[in-house]
Amino acid sequence: MASTMLSLASVSPSASLSTHETPKGKVKLGSSFLSLNKERNNLFAKTESFGRISMVAAVNVSKFEGVTMAPPDPILGVSEAFKASTNQSKLNLGVGAYRTEELQPYVLDVVKKAENLMIERGENKEYLPIEGLAAFNKVTAELLFGADNPVIKQQKVATVQGLSGTGSLRLAAALIERYFPGAKVLISSPTWGNHKNIFNDSRVPWSEYRYYDPKTVGLDFEGMISDIKAAPEGSFVLLHGCAHNPTGIDPTPDQWEKIADVIQEKNHIPFFDVAYQGFASGSLDTDAASVRLFAARGLELLVAQSYSKNLGLYAERIGAINVVCTSSDTATRVKSQLKRIARPMYSNPPVHGARIVANVVGDPTLFGEWKAEMEMMAGRIKNVRQKLYDNLTAKDKSGKDWSFILKQIGMFSFTGLNKAQTENMTNKWHVYMTKDGRISLAGLSLAKCEYLSDAIIDSYHNSQKGEASPTAPTKG
Repeated sequence: MASTMLSLASVSPSASLSTHETPKGKVKLGSSFLSLNKERNNLFAKTESFGRISMVAAVNVSKFEGVTMAPPDPILGVSEAFKASTNQSKLNLGVGAYRTEELQPYVLDVVKKAENLMIERGENKEYLPIEGLAAFNKVTAELLFGADNPVIKQQKVATVQGLSGTGSLRLAAALIERYFPGAKVLISSPTWGNHKNIFNDSRVPWSEYRYYDPKTVGLDFEGMISDIKAAPEGSFVLLHGCAHNPTGIDPTPDQWEKIADVIQEKNHIPFFDVAYQGFASGSLDTDAASVRLFAARGLELLVAQSYSKNLGLYAERIGAINVVCTSSDTATRVKSQLKRIARPMYSNPPVHGARIVANVVGDPTLFGEWKAEMEMMAGRIKNVRQKLYDNLTAKDKSGKDWSFILKQIGMFSFTGLNKAQTENMTNKWHVYMTKDGRISLAGLSLAKCEYLSDAIIDSYHNSQKGEASPTAPTKG
């Protein structure tokens, strides 16, 4: 209920009285109580001679009045804008989620089979341990490093189930903040939009190393090496294990060797984000090669995993944080601290997605079917990438080299379009994408490649400085 404030001018210009509602028709005035029926009129009468009388109604102010409106998420906000659009030609190339050729969400057949197994077994919904499902932790570490890898055989890996890639990164960030105070994390420029949020909220300082070269729309390898060398000794270097997000530009095997050399020389700690194992190239082993290279050198490292993309378990929030240590004893202690961090953060992880992964990876038949489905999904994206390139080169008569699209890998393509050009893509062509020029090829169909190439060519040539261009024709 709103409170009432009575302001009275008196001999002293600054003097004021306030009344607050109290039980039994009483009004509290300082420490005195006046009857509402009689003494309120007397009060008015006594003060009338001193000047004006004013009654002011004051509405209760929220304790959260100082909370400002947060800006929309730069990635998830794209989907919200897409849903609000009524244009028939609209395309959502913002969020990295796989779609069929009909641009519909896809639930893997092998996931459905794994879920049926769970129903047949009548598995319960009891709490998991803090570290997660033991069967999941076993298969996820083996999938990442290889079941016969010495770090697995010698139990040098501390694995804790996390809330997909984001939650796993967050656990690692908290570990860094607690046990490596002041240590800096080096992040590629550009990187996935949530990386900086995670380290900011964990109070872990970060800086960027050069990665993308806008002149070549490729890797600035020399700049990357130079910046890693210049970082303070013992820094954490965040690396994308495969299918770099947002650029789709990965180092070559030889370049990975040189990156490992510099990190080893500088006594840095490699920190991998592996969100696309098997989904980038279609091969689980190929996409894990960078991580295994560093582990083979005997380096201690951190690896965050996600099963959102390669198993399509976006909403299940299933992933893991792995810490490779020099001994099993150290790994045991690190795992205990990761559990200690997780307990007040979310207590324990969800079970459904963990059981799906454990069933699929742990069963030879289902595992084989999963690999076939991954190859199918990766293959569809490769076909779309090729078709987009073919359309661009056929339609653009300027002589621009679009071959960078074929050199990139994974579900994203970094188009090189600037903010003004991406705004033209959205405002004129109804192509919804992030402002950094990234498009998700997983959300594109072969049938829409020609339309998208028209949009890119127009935006690239006619919106260099943000000029407005004519309205695009409506296409199906």
